[in-house]
Amino acid sequence: MATDRPVTLAAITGAHGVSGEVRLKLFGEGVESLRRFRAFNDSSLTLSKLKDDGKGGAIARFAEVTDRTAAERLRGTALTVPRAALPPLGEGEYYHTDLLGLAAVSTEGEVLGTCVAVENFGAGDVIEIERPAADGKPGKKFMVPMRIEAVPEWDGERIVITAVFAEQD
Repeated sequence: MATDRPVTLAAITGAHGVSGEVRLKLFGEGVESLRRFRAFNDSSLTLSKLKDDGKGGAIARFAEVTDRTAAERLRGTALTVPRAALPPLGEGEYYHTDLLGLAAVSTEGEVLGTCVAVENFGAGDVIEIERPAADGKPGKKFMVPMRIEAVPEWDGERIVITAVFAEQD
């Protein structure tokens, strides 16, 4: 697991008001997941104020952003922290960033490809696996629910997928 890899917790979607506040789209578990951090993007942004916007996002003020023009220039900026700064996980828990890039193998030992995405469409996380490229074409992708019957184990090296959940070509 790469503990120095930056992890995106939110993205700035635009300015809010005229004094430099910004609107945030949150990727974590609400505003509270941001409150434990003061500095973002290698300490280039220092959080000075944060509040829930009541719509699933947040309104933030950064010490370095003093007017609407500066806030507007930050639209699209991802707010990151080092992976090592995140709280430790309990048994069976994972951060999406820890799964990305891992090799995927079946319970029968077949090399399946690489984890390229982790999505959540409302019924739990789903990992997307890209098969190895063949004949100069990118590998096909398939999705697997991140549940114990489909993914019995994972670690910092690989994801093991129950063979019946690995799509056949």
